[in-house]
Amino acid sequence: MKLLENKTAIVTGGSRGIGKGIAYKFAEQGCNVAFTYSSSEEAAKKIEAELQAKGVKAKAYKSNAAILEEAQTLVENVLEDFSSIDIVINNAGITKDNLLMRMGEADFDKVIEVNLKSVFNMTKAIQPTFLKQRKGSLIHMSSVVALKGNAGQCNYAASKAGIIGFSNSIALELASRNIRSNVIAPGFIATEMTDKIPEIHLKKWIEDIPLKKAGTTEDIANACVFLASDMSSYITGQVLNVNGGMYI
Repeated sequence: MKLLENKTAIVTGGSRGIGKGIAYKFAEQGCNVAFTYSSSEEAAKKIEAELQAKGVKAKAYKSNAAILEEAQTLVENVLEDFSSIDIVINNAGITKDNLLMRMGEADFDKVIEVNLKSVFNMTKAIQPTFLKQRKGSLIHMSSVVALKGNAGQCNYAASKAGIIGFSNSIALELASRNIRSNVIAPGFIATEMTDKIPEIHLKKWIEDIPLKKAGTTEDIANACVFLASDMSSYITGQVLNVNGGMYI
């Protein structure tokens, strides 16, 4: 039996990297998938078709979760197209790295807006639906950087740490209605972005990981399947670290 059979999920930032990996894994587990993208419609439509080929309903939506009105419209459109929503994966995120002394206010604000405010927006937008049906799983994508910090990423670390505090608070607010809120904190995950890192730096980073290898998008997607499924029905307010032992 597929673990997410007949469920519907929204995955923000689902057209590349970790979000794309989650969308594919969810489809394999029988989940209908609504995913968002920011720019490339052609790439999004290709993913949409590939997901549909797995025998589930799938649709791409151009939407910016950092804007509350767009998040609300997204939820309305998905409900109209899919009839129900069971899972929300808050995955959309960006980086604008720099040392604090060189970081402009705009770069700090933008990372907070996209990474943290989007989680507030999507959670607020889906809350009435989840409350009405008295169930739902919220999964928020944080980072190992939220827990250990990283030089040159104070904006990113702050945004990802904020997600943890937000999720724990929402878990307490909504637990009585059987709505669960959990966080996944990935470590070093191989994606299209990491392909651009010089090999000498890549080797050094991997050497510092106790398991001596980078994680994959499938590693994160598998953790999401667990937290989205009924297997984790008694788990809420938790941070699941998927990092190869980087932060113990």
